[in-house]
Amino acid sequence: MRADPLVFLSAGEASGDHYGAELIAPLRAKLPQARYTGLGGTAMQAAGQQRVVRAEDVAVMGITEILRHVPRILRSYFTLVRSIRRNRPDVAVLIDFPDVNFRLAKHLKRMGVPVIWFVSPQLWAWKRGRLRWVQHRVAKMLTVFPFEEPFYRARGVDAEFVGHPLVEAALPSVSREDYARWYNLDPVKTWVALLPGSRLPELRANLPAMLAAANQLGGEMEYLVPLAPTLQPVDLDTLGLPPGTVRLVRDARAALLHSRAAVVASGTATVQAAVIGTPFVVVYRVSKATFRAAKRLVRYPAEITAQKDEYGNLPVAMPNLIAGRRVVPELLQEQFTPENVVAALELLLRDGPERQCQISDLAEVRRRLLVDGPGAIARLSDAVFDALQAP
Repeated sequence: MRADPLVFLSAGEASGDHYGAELIAPLRAKLPQARYTGLGGTAMQAAGQQRVVRAEDVAVMGITEILRHVPRILRSYFTLVRSIRRNRPDVAVLIDFPDVNFRLAKHLKRMGVPVIWFVSPQLWAWKRGRLRWVQHRVAKMLTVFPFEEPFYRARGVDAEFVGHPLVEAALPSVSREDYARWYNLDPVKTWVALLPGSRLPELRANLPAMLAAANQLGGEMEYLVPLAPTLQPVDLDTLGLPPGTVRLVRDARAALLHSRAAVVASGTATVQAAVIGTPFVVVYRVSKATFRAAKRLVRYPAEITAQKDEYGNLPVAMPNLIAGRRVVPELLQEQFTPENVVAALELLLRDGPERQCQISDLAEVRRRLLVDGPGAIARLSDAVFDALQAP
């Protein structure tokens, strides 16, 4: 193993950027002279990655949304490929973001670079044909959800459930009073967190209905809208945030911790809310074409227990998939209306069986995300170190 190995890291979304930054710290302790390159966000850059492509330049969502950004994504992709060919990495860690990372894995494999994948793409839901890419291009798949390890192992992939890094993180230490002072909030009032997503198209699709629900809910409440690191306040200027009761904040976990309940767009944030234990409603809206395609294509394997709702929709919220039943309400597409959000949220805001039942169910989801021994990032760091030591 070289004294100064080159580690290629690729993460294109806010959650992946966070995990990539967390990974660099234990690797630096083992390999102080290691160098880091690839695709990442501001957190990875601050941790020491020399970014070839910025994550904020390629983060889009959905089928039709991706089509609109194809030229920019292709330019970024070929920039990454050229960097790999120019400076061959000693190991590659690909974090989620499958539309780009699968194609990078092809070039890395051809060059003999061991590929470790962290946070499995949701091949158990759709695009099952991509399994052959995992089988041929990925040396080690480290999964963060318990049902993923048996899914991959049954299909010939070297996979390991390493627990979810969000479970390992200590709860935010900031007090409610300090948090209120930071963001000009009233600590006496009830707070509701609104998490519309980490990408600008998600904000445009989800936040207006969330704000309309907040307006209908009324009462002595204040609403916290965490802003992902990949976004800037200027991105929200066109959405018309109402003054007074809505505050932009930076720490989503602290917002969830101190909120009575939350409205959360489907994605990593639902795991954050489950781990912290805040009762919440799941919402999501994409283009009609994207939703129709997803509804037609999504099929869960035997490793996941899931039933369709009255509208013919399979569950999409990760806490529901982990639990094997619907523990949090889901309002998707046409069902995602301000009126439906208010009806679901009112049950969780007041003391009663719905609130207490969900709190208990979320605690069980959290337990299922834990593993004995070292946590997810430590195990990922060990896998990188082992790959560098291998002949």
